[in-house]
Amino acid sequence: MKFLVATILTALLAFIAGLFSFSPWWGFAITSLLVAVLVHQKAGKAFLAGFTGVFLLWGGLAWWIDMSNNSVLSAKIANVLPLGGNTIYLILVTGFIGGLVAGMSALSGSYLRSSGHHR
Repeated sequence: MKFLVATILTALLAFIAGLFSFSPWWGFAITSLLVAVLVHQKAGKAFLAGFTGVFLLWGGLAWWIDMSNNSVLSAKIANVLPLGGNTIYLILVTGFIGGLVAGMSALSGSYLRSSGHHR
């Protein structure tokens, strides 16, 4: 249950952080860290919750944008990158990068919380 709560909360707060123009692209890393500190889980589950939440969010948003412009922009970007012009690969890479940043941030938050309990 904690995993599901952390995943949904991570995605929701990352989306809200992305709505503010003063937040940098990596602003969701701060929210992922905070979720991991507030929702106590073991390090592996915290990483997976952060990764899954932002992977689904970024992948979903990238897919939505891709569908809304008939894959025009993503096809051009996928041709520039070594993806063979495949827009699905571009969406997956986008989600993976966001998920990796969020997962590492959540992992750090989990370790931060556990280090405070040993004192």
